[in-house]
Amino acid sequence: MIRFHLLRSSIPPSNLFNPLSAKTLAFSLPSISGTSATNLRSQMGCCTSSSQSSRLLFRQLFEKESSTYTYLLADVAHPDKPALLVDPVDKTVDRDLSLVKDLGLKLIYAINTHCHADHVTGTGLIKGKVPGVKSIISKASNSKADLLVEHGDKIYFGDLFLEVRATPGHTLGCVTYVTGDGPDQPHPRMAFTGDALLVRGCGRTDFQGGSSSQLYDSVHSQIFTLPGDTLVYPAHDYKGHTVSTVREEKLYNPRLTKDEDTFKNIMENLNLSYPKMMDIAVPANMVCGLQEPIGKAA
Repeated sequence: MIRFHLLRSSIPPSNLFNPLSAKTLAFSLPSISGTSATNLRSQMGCCTSSSQSSRLLFRQLFEKESSTYTYLLADVAHPDKPALLVDPVDKTVDRDLSLVKDLGLKLIYAINTHCHADHVTGTGLIKGKVPGVKSIISKASNSKADLLVEHGDKIYFGDLFLEVRATPGHTLGCVTYVTGDGPDQPHPRMAFTGDALLVRGCGRTDFQGGSSSQLYDSVHSQIFTLPGDTLVYPAHDYKGHTVSTVREEKLYNPRLTKDEDTFKNIMENLNLSYPKMMDIAVPANMVCGLQEPIGKAA
């Protein structure tokens, strides 16, 4: 059986690494039994494994039109094999759900790192196809979802969890989801950074309440403070990269290795074109990916 709860910290993002004074919010889903097996074995061959059996199943999936990565994670040591999808895309929902079925998983969450401007999220379609799936997005995004998360929350799937870190700057509501810290959680840790931090880059900051100064602070305080071997999995890549590490990005990211003033100057002079999907994607994503005009057109 499956349990969902949030452990919500009352401290601000800048003090994330102080001991948490958390309260638990229990939702009306059945509880689970615990197991002690841990550690990560990447199903993509890009993460380290341990001598102990793996409990985290991981898949990295790609949508070529928007160059979006969708991530599937599941606790396969748990009897129900509960799973979640990070940043699903409407065009690849059938592919993703087919994989979930093939692997014998129970999808419980479809979550977004932010309100995307370059594609329509698949969360709404998934909820229509798989009864019981809950959608998740940050409260700061001002978008609709079943569960609205904030900085310090923890999203459990089986005995594993993702920690929510507020990383605004690309948009006001951006969050990074990080696998848990503890002996019973996968190692190395994994950070699903959305558009806040890309491989050797970062998301633009010129719309949806973006701020170069805020993004610089978010990455440096919430992502670059993670252990150096933490694996960085972005929402997009346009050059064929699939993964990086915190250590690599701190050394080689051509934007975020600079001082803040230089970073702001770089971001203010990108001269990027208007996102071609923005006028469709943003309104749809504000309502979990379902929008009346889109539904009627289909």
